[in-house]
Amino acid sequence: MSYKAEYIWIDGQQPTAKLRSKGKIVPDGEYPPVWGFDGSSTNQAPGENSDCVLNPVLMVPDPVRGGDNKLVMCEVLLTDMTPHPSNTRAGCAAAAQQYANMDWWFGIEQEYTFFDGIKPLGWPDNGFPAPQGGYYCGVGSDEVFGRPVVEKHMDACLEAGLAIAGINGEVMPAQWEFQIGPIGAPAVGDHLWLARWLLYRIGEDVGISATLDPQACQGRLEWCRGPHQLLHQQNAGGVRRLRSSGGGPEGAPRLAHFQLRSPD
Repeated sequence: MSYKAEYIWIDGQQPTAKLRSKGKIVPDGEYPPVWGFDGSSTNQAPGENSDCVLNPVLMVPDPVRGGDNKLVMCEVLLTDMTPHPSNTRAGCAAAAQQYANMDWWFGIEQEYTFFDGIKPLGWPDNGFPAPQGGYYCGVGSDEVFGRPVVEKHMDACLEAGLAIAGINGEVMPAQWEFQIGPIGAPAVGDHLWLARWLLYRIGEDVGISATLDPQACQGRLEWCRGPHQLLHQQNAGGVRRLRSSGGGPEGAPRLAHFQLRSPD
């Protein structure tokens, strides 16, 4: 007997990396092996030397296929088994190992917008929806669009064992948010990317796409962020909260690198 393993990785697209995946049949009782892919099709290798390596780093139950099937988060390696230049996870894992005694926890808020074709889900064919006001954490078919996908996504994350902490509607119609953590690194990144993949995959079945574009619609600027959710477990002083963006506890140290935000 065997099971299906969906290998998932981050490509080399610029300026914003995308998720890729492909399936492999693995014999029961065996861990998914190192695999490969054509990096020339993902902006990770030239055509004349296109082999790249998929190294599994996290395996979870596959809530889409069900049964004994698995989702396999992978990091990308070169053929000499060193980290690919696009592989930022390797550096994160090394830093986490170096500072393991500090027991860092991370929480991430991921905002996204549903699209039906070329327009946000639930928006009128011409013009714009009613002004912002009732959409945030709203209820009712006149203010909430896409909840069935949101609920199915949350259930899928739970079934996969991901550290999803909650969901809520955001201030724009068709805009939602889920939260991951707080958990350590590099696990928080692995869980976030798998949760993103599940969001896209579940949307496929109903013809709805989700974008992480922080400016999916003119007038709104949102992103994946970790405000006020970076925690440091001190050896003798309990949990100390660190501020990663504006509005944190008064006097909390600011993490300057969070001012450099990527498109996603």
